[in-house]
Amino acid sequence: MPSMDEPLLGNGVLKTSGVRESLVVSEVRKQLYLAGPLIAAWILQNIVQMISVMFVGHLGELALSSASIATSFAGVTGFSLLSGMASSLDTLCGQSFGAKQYYLLGIHKQRAILVLTLVSLVVAIIWSYTGQILLLFGQDPEIAAGAGSYIRWMIPALFVYGPLQCHVRFLQTQNIVLPVMLSSGATALNHLLVCWLLVYKIGMGNKGAALANSISYLTNVSILAIYVRLAPACRNTWRGFSKEAFNDIPSFLRLGVPSALMVCLEWWSFELLVLLSGLLPNPKLETSVLSICLNTGSLAFMIPFGLSAAISTRVSNELGAGRPHAAHLATRVVMVLAIVVGILIGLAMILVRNLWGYAYSNEEEVVKYISKMMPILAVSFLFDCVQCVLSGVARGCGWQKIGACVNLGAYYLIGIPAAFCFAFLYHLGGMGLWLGIICALVIQMLLLLTITLCSNWEKEALKAKDRVFSTSLPADMMT
Repeated sequence: MPSMDEPLLGNGVLKTSGVRESLVVSEVRKQLYLAGPLIAAWILQNIVQMISVMFVGHLGELALSSASIATSFAGVTGFSLLSGMASSLDTLCGQSFGAKQYYLLGIHKQRAILVLTLVSLVVAIIWSYTGQILLLFGQDPEIAAGAGSYIRWMIPALFVYGPLQCHVRFLQTQNIVLPVMLSSGATALNHLLVCWLLVYKIGMGNKGAALANSISYLTNVSILAIYVRLAPACRNTWRGFSKEAFNDIPSFLRLGVPSALMVCLEWWSFELLVLLSGLLPNPKLETSVLSICLNTGSLAFMIPFGLSAAISTRVSNELGAGRPHAAHLATRVVMVLAIVVGILIGLAMILVRNLWGYAYSNEEEVVKYISKMMPILAVSFLFDCVQCVLSGVARGCGWQKIGACVNLGAYYLIGIPAAFCFAFLYHLGGMGLWLGIICALVIQMLLLLTITLCSNWEKEALKAKDRVFSTSLPADMMT
């Protein structure tokens, strides 16, 4: 029997409630459709370098140490920079697609590839002196020489990795994600064969493993480029090469440089933790455990990273289309999803804490240390989940400058000093280093959350419109 106040409320309220619920369900489906394949794609792309290092590991301890350091150095000085600059396409391509200015997506992609190629030239010069640079930082001469040799054979990968990231963002912002996942999967499987051929069959050793990265990245970007060229879905967004890509490069850099800083400042802080762990008492144990924690965290991070890519696409598309309320709803939905994911993965980490160490080592000392670190890792992952999706919102809105400032303050004014104090002044060792990172993640999350909650979404939609339509187009493309 209906209640007495139901007629007073009227059917309009009930219908409105139903519409809101259906909008939320629809938004969840859209985000999961985007995030699922992207999570798989990012994991598969990261596996490529991991497979190379695993092959090198069977060549001896020196080869493994050299390859590991070279891979870390390459990530810090090259791949993080290129990936960060390419992420500016989350804003540029995403908002242009939402505004139905499809021609602009091809222009933005070409312009990004051009800039990233020029950046790769500079990075390649730095990489050619890796051995000498590592010696300056006190690295063992044999390891430094091995790392220098390994990374020189990785230089071709630089010039392929940038275009690969641009193609991924170009497709992602159009909600085309399945081809990205399938291409990454095919590349990862092919990489096993390529590594085996170069390392063992041809006998190139660790040089072959390094070169295999370039071949696999080239395979991946070639598949995506062919798809973009032939797929009907990209007919409007890719209209061939254009001289327009050479125009307005400064506007790309105004977004690309802060985008790179957003990624690099966070990435570098975790690498700095590994360096600090080498200064602790019993450095072999501390470095090993911290490396395992970073490896575990990086693997789990692919899930919120996929959500982050999905929300940057949803927000940029909706703002570009002039639908600020839809962008606001998408932001609220992804925050709930991030909290749920953070809690579930965190609980899983706690449940396996006594067993996880055995996946990396048979030494009881390492296994027990890992079991103590896992609850701390679980807590950090929850905050990392939320900040990651909020960073995705920032990219979708074009807040990269703000994001770079937030990351600089959170990690280098708060996180790293706190890690140093906990580890060295309070003698908490590796646990102290990770507690410092938790401090950084909390500050980063709170600042990004405050910025997001205080945003005027109508104004953000107007800014997106100005960004899209201020881009110069050929006269015959104007509508």
